[in-house]
Amino acid sequence: MARAWTTLDRVASHGGELELRRRGEREFLITIAGRVLMTSAAHRSESALAEWVCEDLTRGRPRVLIGGLGMGYTLRAALDALPRGASVSVAELEPAVVAWCHEPLAPLTGAAVNDPRVEVIPTDVMELVRAAARGGRPRLDAIALDLFEGPRGTRDEEDHPLWGLEALAALRDALVPGGALGIWSEDPAPGLLRRLARVGFHAETRRVGRGGRRHTLYRAQRPLQARGGASRSVRSDGALDSGHRRR
Repeated sequence: MARAWTTLDRVASHGGELELRRRGEREFLITIAGRVLMTSAAHRSESALAEWVCEDLTRGRPRVLIGGLGMGYTLRAALDALPRGASVSVAELEPAVVAWCHEPLAPLTGAAVNDPRVEVIPTDVMELVRAAARGGRPRLDAIALDLFEGPRGTRDEEDHPLWGLEALAALRDALVPGGALGIWSEDPAPGLLRRLARVGFHAETRRVGRGGRRHTLYRAQRPLQARGGASRSVRSDGALDSGHRRR
């Protein structure tokens, strides 16, 4: 017989009532407005997002921004992929989520939030993106957005504050040339690929998971500017693609 979930904490949030539940010693569940937001048993796609967006950042002092802390799995995977000189900012609006990652959830990720490379900032991720795009903060080598359902990819999202054209242009400008943007999505969002291309990104997708529901990941790269104004994008193997075709 399956054990029942125990509610450890319940708080009001921007999106509705937020709950942390536990079953046994290491099985956790976060819900928002009664809907499952994430579980400790299924986090492969979140980890894969961070690994993919940070795969070229193995040396030096890269700067990375993560939108959404969750249970800390995206952060943990990013830290494992990045060098010691890296710095990682995490934008998280909900103080309770930060507190949970410091206390009951900490063993799941080896207390990733306590890593000296990490700064957790209680703000909307787009505030940090716009600051970097305007020059108020340093530009970033990578941005990973792991936020609730992710984009839907429809035309209705062209003006969306996260997935619309203006927001994607700000994300582009917040990156250094050659920098990478990673986006987690609950479902495929074909309209997102079109919008990423419209603002100048070179983007590709991956489906993650075996059996059951498979989430979709997007990786978009800001082109490098070559002589003569032609853009070049860096492939994951380190080579350069010329022109504006999407891989």
